[in-house]
Amino acid sequence: MIATLQSRIGEVTERIARRSRDSRRRYLDGIDRYATKAPTRKRLGCANFAHGFAACGPADKEAIRDGEGPNLAIVTTYNDMLSAHQPFERFPEIIKRIAREAGGTAQVAGGAPAMCDGVTQGEAGMELSLFSRDVIALSTAVALSHQMFDAAVYLGVCDKIVPGLLIGALSFGHLPAVFLPAGPMTSGLSNDEKSKTRQLFTEGKISRAALLEAEAQAYHGPGTCTFYGTANTNQMLMEIMGLHLPGASFVNPNTPLRDALTEAGVRRALALTAQGNSYTPIGHIIDERAVVNGVVGLHATGGSTNHTIHLIAMAAAAGIALNWDDFADLAEVVPLLTRIYPNGKADVNHFQAAGGMPVLIRSLLGAGLLHRDVRTVWGEGLGDYVVEPGLGEEGEVVWREAASKSHDETVLRGAEHPFQSTGGLRVLDGPLGRAVIKTSAVAPERHVIEAPAQVFHSQEELHAAFKAGGLFRDCVAVVRFQGPSANGMPELHKLMPPLGIAQDRGFKVALVTDGRLSGASGKVPAAIHVTPEAANGGAIAKIRDGDLIRLDAPNGRLEVLVDAAEWAARANEDHDLSASHTGIGRELFSAFRATVCRADQGASIFAMHE
Repeated sequence: MIATLQSRIGEVTERIARRSRDSRRRYLDGIDRYATKAPTRKRLGCANFAHGFAACGPADKEAIRDGEGPNLAIVTTYNDMLSAHQPFERFPEIIKRIAREAGGTAQVAGGAPAMCDGVTQGEAGMELSLFSRDVIALSTAVALSHQMFDAAVYLGVCDKIVPGLLIGALSFGHLPAVFLPAGPMTSGLSNDEKSKTRQLFTEGKISRAALLEAEAQAYHGPGTCTFYGTANTNQMLMEIMGLHLPGASFVNPNTPLRDALTEAGVRRALALTAQGNSYTPIGHIIDERAVVNGVVGLHATGGSTNHTIHLIAMAAAAGIALNWDDFADLAEVVPLLTRIYPNGKADVNHFQAAGGMPVLIRSLLGAGLLHRDVRTVWGEGLGDYVVEPGLGEEGEVVWREAASKSHDETVLRGAEHPFQSTGGLRVLDGPLGRAVIKTSAVAPERHVIEAPAQVFHSQEELHAAFKAGGLFRDCVAVVRFQGPSANGMPELHKLMPPLGIAQDRGFKVALVTDGRLSGASGKVPAAIHVTPEAANGGAIAKIRDGDLIRLDAPNGRLEVLVDAAEWAARANEDHDLSASHTGIGRELFSAFRATVCRADQGASIFAMHE
């Protein structure tokens, strides 16, 4: 029996649809104008067209020039420095071979940059990280602008990369699109042991050589990092929103099953073109229901807080106005069904072994928490995604009915027996503005913190205070001027070890910042993405050392307990940001800092919000 949609899910979806009615209609009207049965490339001028196939081999040249078969765009973010993206080196040849076998062709339409936040954490390059999402979107649009293609496959995995690819893909929303993941690396040193080693190093108890060896054991081969940060949250989202093949997200790289899934994804992309009978453009897959399914998946898995920004920007690219109130209202009815590091000890390989996405989707559908009646790259309905892939006798993918329940309830549970009754994210409001907090990794006794503020303007200032013993007290660390307009809104993971040490020594500790922490925010309660940000006149710039701050996650409040008259009369502090505006390429992004919208609007440079 098919479960009835839970009332809150329906209410929020309808609210988003009403709010988005005009922008969504304009979006669909715009992309539908470009939909055409005949290959678009055949309408190009002869010189234009000849440029588009000049470098092809003889067979592909003839097929593109004179044939009627579909031509598939490959948009790749391959580089061999990112462990998650290195496997994509092999994908173009696989894609081209399968396209030929299916009566079509494929070309690498273009590449997009892919940076690794793991490399840039705490470094100047991290200040380009969030903006790289919009650069990737722009690069994707450039790649597709030649109008040589009937569908596209997208090769990307990590933090800003999948959101950027999706925003770019939606700007060509009349084209079908399949996202082809590379998969997670095999498990190495556990994420829990890695975290303990980092803390020991911060305390000066082990050497840099010992720390490096531990990190190398954790990050040891091709594939996505195994903790449940933004990269793996991306993969969950692409599957639950219908842009992956069923069960494709968490199969390890360079395995026969991964290659078979890639081949099946190519065949499916070719089958979705306007030349066939199953035309399914991406702009019609990503609708209000798909977006709500994504938010539900985010809450149910305790996913990355980055997606309280990215999902808003991704939805806006399809003319859909998602906001933080929608996240908050959905969080109240969506239970937490996974324990994956940092909100547990398991990694994504353990999640996959426990049943992975098919079991998760089955449970959420059974509880009426997902829209079943959505379009996907696999067909009509999310009910098709409760299957798991395996290899048939000829090495092809064979989908089998997935298990009805988890194989390991310490990692993955059903909705009838969750880890928490509500989702792992909360939205906070108060006199400091709005913020989000990831509660799924924070012990319940720390969901409310009231302590004096210590104000910092950089990670380095906080580390200096830690080394001087200044954090070993009850305190709320306020790290400000870290928003998108200030310095590109870097992730601030280097704050976590010292704050974690102070917390472990028995002090009440929390973080309040207009910067980011992403999926690996960990055990310290952290109100992040504070908006309006300090650089744009936000009230976070009024806070002084010693002000009493109250972070109340259960009630969704972020308070500053200062006399109201004094608070109203107090001026914002200023801060010299010039050091963050030059060097390591940062001077090239001045236009981004000047035009970026607020975190609760998606922190995007694109004019998507009215």
